[in-house]
Amino acid sequence: MNMQAIVVTKFGDETVLEPQSIPVPDPQRGEVRVKLFAAGVNPVESYIREGDYPRLPALPYTPGTDGAGIIDAVGEDVGGIDAGDRVFVAASLAKRNTGTYAQYVACDAAAVQKLPDSLLFEQGAGIGTPGLAAGDALFVRADIKPGEIVLVHGASGGVGTLAVQLARRRGAIVFGTAGDSEGKALVSRLGAHRVFNHREKGYADDIIDATNGRGIDAVVETNAHINLMKDLAMISKRGRIVVVGSRGVIEFDPRATMAKDAAILGMGIANMSERETAAVMHALAAGLESGMEIAIDQTFPLDEAAAAHRSIGQRGKNGKTILEITHG
Repeated sequence: MNMQAIVVTKFGDETVLEPQSIPVPDPQRGEVRVKLFAAGVNPVESYIREGDYPRLPALPYTPGTDGAGIIDAVGEDVGGIDAGDRVFVAASLAKRNTGTYAQYVACDAAAVQKLPDSLLFEQGAGIGTPGLAAGDALFVRADIKPGEIVLVHGASGGVGTLAVQLARRRGAIVFGTAGDSEGKALVSRLGAHRVFNHREKGYADDIIDATNGRGIDAVVETNAHINLMKDLAMISKRGRIVVVGSRGVIEFDPRATMAKDAAILGMGIANMSERETAAVMHALAAGLESGMEIAIDQTFPLDEAAAAHRSIGQRGKNGKTILEITHG
């Protein structure tokens, strides 16, 4: 049996994302197969597609690690999940992942979690990579505590919207930034105590004033190439900045870290241990059960994956970009 999928046969621009008919994958021992109805589109997938990433897949490959759908086949030695279950896929760290830009995906059973009935498949597809990144930044790298002031820079994006909600559920005082009034309204609705427009002159001073001079305890930074020096000016003594994303190099003064004993922490979900991954997945599951929202910005049909990749390269996204997957 064949399925529709996006296949990359060479690295390059968006045009290398080609719809093809390929065989449906079979689950191996310890794996499940999911009939997908939606897939999440993440910026890292564009870097991989361009060939600009440390760990590149062998060609040809089907992109995508995030999705949502229904289990339709279960391999040997899999327990706790059954055919027919509604699930979301978070296969960034899976030993095997055949790619979610497709009608079906086979992956480790540990890479799927049950999707609450209250969430649409499109929302479930927005959880995996952004949720792991947000949880890793907040709980593993920054190790935030109740009562700390946490700033989520780029809080209206896929990672940011989840980071705001997870930090709020941890008991933090949450500040967020967005680039327009729509984004600010979204971040406020998701639970941020204060929201600032990062395109307005002097917004960093406004953030410092909002802390009554205390400074920010931890920053989740999605655009370090733009904001890192501003973050250092805003943080408190022994404050932590976790670099979740950066699209370029910057001029950096190391002395800015010295007066505050500041820590700049890199993160990559590929470095998470099994224990850390399991802890973050439990935090995500608990958040979803308590009403955590998955914000969707745009949706595209599966065969328009190239247009979706062009879209994620643009500024001002408020929520996730999703591929809708249909079955004839």
